[in-house]
Amino acid sequence: MSSHDNSAGLSAGATLPEQYDSLLANKVEKLQQLMADFQPPAPEVFASAPEHFRMRAEFRIWHEGDKANYIMFDQATRERIALTQFPVGSTRINELMQPLLEAVCEHDTLRRKLFQIEFLTTQTGEALVSLLYHRQLDEAWKEAARPLREKFGVDIIGRARKQKLLLDKDWVTEELTVDGETWRYNQVENSFTQPNAGINEKMLGWAKDVTTGCSGDLVELYCGNGNFTCVLSRNFDRVLATEISKSSVHSAQINFEMNNVENVTIARMSSKEFTQALNKEREFRRLSDVDLDSYNLSTILVDPPRAGLDPATEALVQRFETIVYISCNPLTLQDNLKTLTQTHKIERLALFDQFPYTDHMETGVLLTRKPVTE
Repeated sequence: MSSHDNSAGLSAGATLPEQYDSLLANKVEKLQQLMADFQPPAPEVFASAPEHFRMRAEFRIWHEGDKANYIMFDQATRERIALTQFPVGSTRINELMQPLLEAVCEHDTLRRKLFQIEFLTTQTGEALVSLLYHRQLDEAWKEAARPLREKFGVDIIGRARKQKLLLDKDWVTEELTVDGETWRYNQVENSFTQPNAGINEKMLGWAKDVTTGCSGDLVELYCGNGNFTCVLSRNFDRVLATEISKSSVHSAQINFEMNNVENVTIARMSSKEFTQALNKEREFRRLSDVDLDSYNLSTILVDPPRAGLDPATEALVQRFETIVYISCNPLTLQDNLKTLTQTHKIERLALFDQFPYTDHMETGVLLTRKPVTE
């Protein structure tokens, strides 16, 4: 799935809001250069909020006596930089950072051998805080952590090697608005979620727009927790989605239920296995209740990891009339397009600034099959 966390590239959380527009313009120019050989239309550019756009963050902890600091590392010098605020982080993260750490440091059971704190927040103000330790945790830790939950109105998780202690739950519920409609998503601690909620809303809106008017059924590879699946289910008769992660499949099923999505079938399998199933090369028990022949599979959405599509998946994708490709790596996208544009034409191109102040580019491409020439 797309948009792997890029927090390390944020230069210790520094922002330069006055430079944001020029930095984004540089990304647009770079994308146009990378895509030039494919003669795409001008990219649609979706800007981020210049500050407080990240819904999640993780910080290493540096101890000095009975005190501690959040630290990040400068990408150029590897210099350790202490943080009291994180301008790219959500307002909720910034509200919690210092008061929470001060409360942790007041209690030796909470402070001892703590090496990292992670925050997962939502646009509606929910927050989940994970405390990571180089020691095993016990009931005494739970008793010490419980007042933090009450004081700050957050869920607390303690993690150590092969150990995870919950005070209540390990998830939050995010709300995203797309074309005036609200979608609710279960987001689990330590699982992938899109970090920039505002840009995620724009990506979902774009994907919904480019598939409006598509007929038949949708195949979605790498569907994750159903982020795109829920919204795009409105545009298709049925959706057949695949995802290899068991926890992501579980979250997706919760999200389908929360959003009253009833026309999606999800199968826990890889793109390679799905190709084998379509080609009738293998039978899978996971598809025993799915009649693949009954689907009118005309559109495919792919949202692959940074490595992009392997050759077998490229060949699978080329079988569809319409391709929607969401990419977190423009270099592997460029490589995949060398193959995909042999059979398909780029109709629309989009740049989503998921990670401002970094070189990261999130890209969307709509491709349609070229007419067959005699």
